[in-house]
Amino acid sequence: MHRFFRHPVRLVPIAFLVAIGIGTGLLMLPPMTAPRHEPAPLLTALFTATSAISVTGLTSVDTPTFWSTTGLVVIMVLTQIGGLGILTGAALVVLTVSRRLGLHNRMLVQAETLEYGIGNLGRLLLRIGATVLACEAAMTAVVTVRLWLGYDYPLGRALWSGGFHAIQAFNNSGFSLYPHGLLSLARDPWICLPLALGSIIGGLGFPALFEAVREWRHPIRWAVTTKLTIWGSLALLLLGFLVLLLIEWSNARTIGPYAVGDKILAAFTQIALSRTGGIEVVPITGLREETYPLLTGLMFIGGGSASTAGGIKVTTFFLLAFIIWAEMRGEPDVTVGHRRVATASQRQALTVALLSVAIVAVGTLLLIAMTHRVPFYAALFEITSAFSTTGLSVGVTSALSDAGLLLLTVLMYIGRVGPLTLGSAIALNTRRRLYRYPEEQPIVG
Repeated sequence: MHRFFRHPVRLVPIAFLVAIGIGTGLLMLPPMTAPRHEPAPLLTALFTATSAISVTGLTSVDTPTFWSTTGLVVIMVLTQIGGLGILTGAALVVLTVSRRLGLHNRMLVQAETLEYGIGNLGRLLLRIGATVLACEAAMTAVVTVRLWLGYDYPLGRALWSGGFHAIQAFNNSGFSLYPHGLLSLARDPWICLPLALGSIIGGLGFPALFEAVREWRHPIRWAVTTKLTIWGSLALLLLGFLVLLLIEWSNARTIGPYAVGDKILAAFTQIALSRTGGIEVVPITGLREETYPLLTGLMFIGGGSASTAGGIKVTTFFLLAFIIWAEMRGEPDVTVGHRRVATASQRQALTVALLSVAIVAVGTLLLIAMTHRVPFYAALFEITSAFSTTGLSVGVTSALSDAGLLLLTVLMYIGRVGPLTLGSAIALNTRRRLYRYPEEQPIVG
């Protein structure tokens, strides 16, 4: 046990389990449900607590009508704890791994992250917390004023709705106080744009965000991680927005009836919130079949490292793209921005991506086997949404059996802590051998 707990990174999944257990116990209390409902069953409370702590937002019940105001406050607090815990946990992992890699590799990690050393851990975490609270406060203020003045909400109700959705958006979670997400507000830029911007910032990851802000005049000086995260996120956002707008332009079930400006706003907001946000702005069940592969791919990729987003991460995806490009050109090294990518990083990217593909594939097969009535695209969408901690749904989750809900619960947990612990475990297990076996080249392809 002493050897097991010697590595702080191993405490991350245990801490999440403890938080999920506490959240489940709280949500099972009678005051947490609306007066006309019985106390939440164990599975419902477990599913909701896991969804909140993993900042997913998938629900097995109608959130605004099943839970009382007290229950919604607990869900909001669990989401905030999950988001802050992920960020601080990721920072601890980066710092811990850099300390245990030895001087040479530690210098490489520091050069890559361009962040603080071990002695400034408190300063780093304080900066993260201040940034989170400042972004959420700004979003809350804009949305609150809009609901108060534009929709005649009482000030207290406007503040409650603004704060709840600001926390959900920044932490890339999909819970909402409205039965159908933000569908009724999809054409209001004062609501959609602040939440979309908050989701984008929360999904970048703070190592990349801090460096991009610090060196905004000199993007060429950015580390490889920052370049891949910032430019990759912008590319995915722009591509997803254009494709969704093109496919759904004339779809009468989604944005077809909207004016041109409203179509653009709704499509942009939905893509910004779809990469791991999960709040519904465009009716997901009304999308054309061509749109589901787009959203599934964006959810699977997710956001930046050390962020509130899930997925395999933008850096992993684009690093794989550079690996493929280098192999197609016959280059001996993989280079990004005049920097050679370490072989260990390439192996880690391949490992994370292939394991994630395997988990999603097995999860999809299990869900289809459990239900027998769910189409393949719907099962794949739902499993990817759970694993990437996105929270979007095609309406399958609420109709699943207990076994199906348990499957999604496990996937939400694995999707949140899996990539983090896997990457750190690979780094902590890095070793140098004093010998090498003879080389052989198997036939590939």
